[in-house]
Amino acid sequence: MNDKEADTGFDKLFVRNMLESALRIGLVLILLSMTYDIIKPFTLPLLWGAIIAIAVFPMVRWLQGKLGGRRGLAVTLLTLFFILSLVVPSYLAMESLVGAVKLVSANLDEGSLQVPAPPSRIAEIPMIGEKLYEGWHNANKNLDAVLAEIQPQIKALIGKTASAVGGGLMGVLMFVVALLIAGGFMAYAESTGDAAHRFFVRIGGSKPGGEWAELCVATVRSVLQGVVGVAVIQAALCAIGLFAMGVPGAPLWSAVILFLAIAQLPALLVVAPLIIWAYNTQDGTTATIFAVWMLLAGLSDNILKPMLMGRGLDIPMPVILIGAIGGMLSAGIIGLFAGAVVLSIMYKLFGEWLAQESH
Repeated sequence: MNDKEADTGFDKLFVRNMLESALRIGLVLILLSMTYDIIKPFTLPLLWGAIIAIAVFPMVRWLQGKLGGRRGLAVTLLTLFFILSLVVPSYLAMESLVGAVKLVSANLDEGSLQVPAPPSRIAEIPMIGEKLYEGWHNANKNLDAVLAEIQPQIKALIGKTASAVGGGLMGVLMFVVALLIAGGFMAYAESTGDAAHRFFVRIGGSKPGGEWAELCVATVRSVLQGVVGVAVIQAALCAIGLFAMGVPGAPLWSAVILFLAIAQLPALLVVAPLIIWAYNTQDGTTATIFAVWMLLAGLSDNILKPMLMGRGLDIPMPVILIGAIGGMLSAGIIGLFAGAVVLSIMYKLFGEWLAQESH
């Protein structure tokens, strides 16, 4: 074979291999795309199921020991407990809401709806008390005029309420599915963990890919402790001060503080106006005690986070915190966990790359 034939043969072989590789890659991409379209509706429940399974599995192990090692029974009992804890309050709240709407509608049709006079303490609610009291007082004196004035807002509110109820029902259904998926993950925890380990090894190699499965579990639990757990503790401490002081709307303010703490926003956004309200309505000693307690509670996350976040991990706490905050801003509550996991893996990869010797 002369050089020209050899070159031609090489070119033909190269072109054939290139075309076959392109076809194979294209078919794999098509298969992946179709697979993603099929499982897309289950992506969020799967992610939540994995997070719930990681969070609850220590409880499964404890209950399994109490039940003589029967993993399936322990998982079933815990899954049913969490489903009932979610479904029963949701059903009662929905039934109460629907009943209230029917009652108000019937009273409006009969013309017998009466708004009671507002309690004087309503006006003392910080920031919104005076306007709320004025609107309530007007409704007490002339309800028909108030309803006629705000009819467009009522229609818009009814539409938003119906949409929120529908979204709430879908959210409850999604979490029920997520809990069932979590039950499956926990029932077959060892095989699921082994499959995740093999997947990460295939993606990232034995090192660092072999560490990623354990890193994901530890990071999710770290976020649960350091973000959600700290937020609950902080909100509980603030709630103690609010209820002890008798602050009007204490449950509402406690819920707002909890939301701010989970979103990694300072609780002082709510605490500071409440302290000002206390000094305007209470004696100096009582207001000072309340202020000191609320300030300590509002700043408690600065002490608790370093203690709880990142325990057992070689990932710096700021990396996990930045991942959690950024993930929540970009993807909502699920991003709180996914962002921390992604940034932790990226941190490990970056560290491995820096540790490699250049040649």
